[in-house]
Amino acid sequence: MLENCQRHHMLLGLGALTIVTILVLIVESRYAADGPRRNREQQFIIENNSTCWRHEKYTVVQECHPCSDFDIVSRSLGVCIHTHYKELLRCQSGEIVTKSCDRVALIEQRNFVKFEALCLVVGVLAYLVSYARDRVLSRRNYMRIERQLNRVQ
Repeated sequence: MLENCQRHHMLLGLGALTIVTILVLIVESRYAADGPRRNREQQFIIENNSTCWRHEKYTVVQECHPCSDFDIVSRSLGVCIHTHYKELLRCQSGEIVTKSCDRVALIEQRNFVKFEALCLVVGVLAYLVSYARDRVLSRRNYMRIERQLNRVQ
């Protein structure tokens, strides 16, 4: 079926699929940020066993960021053991708490972009190889037909 499609139709279809994919990713990322993941209670160890952030209002002093290698290896912070990420919160009572958190969205986004770039490179290389192979086979076929025609004359 693909061999019957014209080049511009294939490029148009590929462009449409790319746009749909990007739209789906945008919609999914917005719903994932607002979804049940935020309401889910963490089952991780909290420094000094303080849970003031669960029943008080709090402000985020430091966003979710990776723990240092020293904290992970030495296990000096209990919050760094499970996820290797921590977040610094200040409760309304003034208490400062370090809480374990999920992976940083920026790191996940960067890894996703790297993966997509790798897929693009592999796709382009596969296209170039198949295009070159098609040219070689077409040339062989042309040469075979030319030889047959030369024999007939």
